[in-house]
Order: sequence, then C-alpha cells, then structure tokens
Amino acid sequence: MSKKKPSTVTGVLVINKHSGVTSHKIVSSLRRLYDMSAIGHTGTLDPLATGVLPVLFGRAVKAADFLLCEDKRYTAEMRLGVTTDTEDITGEVLERCGALPDEREVMSAVGKFVGEIYQTPPMYSAIKVGGRKLCDLAREKKEVERAPRKVTVYSADAEKISDDLYRLDVSCSKGTYIRTLCADIGKELGCGAVMESLCRTRSGRFELCDAVTVEEIEKMDFAERLRLVRPVESLFEELASIDVNDFYAKLVKGGTELYQSKLNTSFPDGATVRIRHKGEFIALAREQKFADGSALKPIKLFVL
Repeated sequence: MSKKKPSTVTGVLVINKHSGVTSHKIVSSLRRLYDMSAIGHTGTLDPLATGVLPVLFGRAVKAADFLLCEDKRYTAEMRLGVTTDTEDITGEVLERCGALPDEREVMSAVGKFVGEIYQTPPMYSAIKVGGRKLCDLAREKKEVERAPRKVTVYSADAEKISDDLYRLDVSCSKGTYIRTLCADIGKELGCGAVMESLCRTRSGRFELCDAVTVEEIEKMDFAERLRLVRPVESLFEELASIDVNDFYAKLVKGGTELYQSKLNTSFPDGATVRIRHKGEFIALAREQKFADGSALKPIKLFVL
C-alpha cells in the first residue's frame, strides 16, 4: 500500500512506553512509522520506566513548554535494604542492609515526603552542569555539587508486597525524581532503598488508558496510525476560547494583540485563551495590559 508523507499532520499521540528503551528511541521509531521529521516528546522517561509519554507532531511541538509543566502520577516498586549509585535497581550496589523496618515505620516515612520537599537531582540524570550532562560525568566516575530543587508531592501511598518490597502510588509536580524519592525514603528509614520499577500512569490530562504502544502502532495500516493523532487543541481543552473573524485572525497570525474592548470580551488578568478562526484552533493568547487597555497577546501560533 502506498503512503503519502503527512507533512501537515499536527497533534499529540499518547504512547505507552515499554521498558528497556530510551524516550529518544521511541521518537525515532515514530519518525519511521509516520514518515515525519517534526516529532518530539515531553517529559523524558528513563529506559527502565514504562507508561505515559505524550509525543507531539508537526506544529504541536510548539506546545512542549506547556506540557513539561504539567503534574504527573506514577506507580513504582521500592526495594528496601539496597543502595546504588543510580538510585534504581540497575545501578552498582554501594551498600546492603539486612535490618529492615516494619510496615508501620515504612508508612510513616513515606508520609513525611508529602508536600513541598527538596530533592538533590541524581548524578545519573540529563540535567546539565557547566554545559555537561550529569549522567555523562557520572559515567566518568565524577561527582559534582547539585543544588537541591523544590518539588511538590501531592500524595504518596504505599502498599506492602513483602518485607523488603513496597508499591508506591505518587502524584507530584514536574521535575520530581521517583528514584530519588525512593532513595530519600531509604535514608529516612536508615536501611537504604532503590526504585525497582516505574510506570507513569498520568501526565497532565493523559492517562495510561489513553495510551498505545509502538508495537500496536506497527501492526496498523497508515490510515489507522493517523487516526490515533489527537488534535493539538485537545491539549488545551480546559482553556476558554474565542472565535475571531478574518481581520482579527490576520492580526493574530502577525503577532498583534487584540484589545478586549474591540472584541467585547472580559477575560481576567493573565488568562490564557484559545483563539479560533472558522472552526480551527490557530493560537494561544494571554491577557496583558497595554497603554490602550487590556488585550489578548498571541503567545503561540499553531497554524502557518
């Protein structure tokens, strides 16, 4: 069957990433399957991890900054009594501890990490210090100082599987490292802990039940693959919208602000709004104050 390169496809595809591959590898596979170069992912998952990985196509790539800020939810398995250099089960074992806490102590320790907390990013991460990724430095057996970062753990529940293995269910803000959370809980307990498995069950509005695997996509014909790509507007469904005429649409595409007094709108201070034209989502705009009054200033254009 012949296929036409979908050069105009714009939207989001929710992938259920499988374990053992990088997020970059997932994107490479989708470039081949969709015959497109303009593809990017949001919110990297480690090779060990599985679960929700939103992938953006075409002009939807411009929405990446918005998705990176969204909250996440994970399930993880935490192994007690082990400490590794990567904070997960794949790393080099640094210490073992045979004296394990009881279930009550573990539950109490997990509860101490709910709320605003500070995490020191692990050396095995993609964060750059001095222009170099920490993981590259770690592979050279180098360790550098990292500033702790404030993150928010909205909820964290633990379920005992065995004396040394617990399942965690964590809702958190962007930038939260679950393997660091496991390691910090292990420190709190005095026995050490590592992350043994990880699944991201939610990223922003997207749930695991929304996701499809690369293996499933490979079995589809080209038309079926295209139908999986959701409209870029679906990323912003919770935002208010306004439909504009041809004149205002031209101004939006040129980056010109639209004054609310002319639009007969009254969006509040700092509100982000979807701009639509003839039934098509064309841009995001944000309310700003100008010398002549309140206006909607385009901040992201999604059409040419």
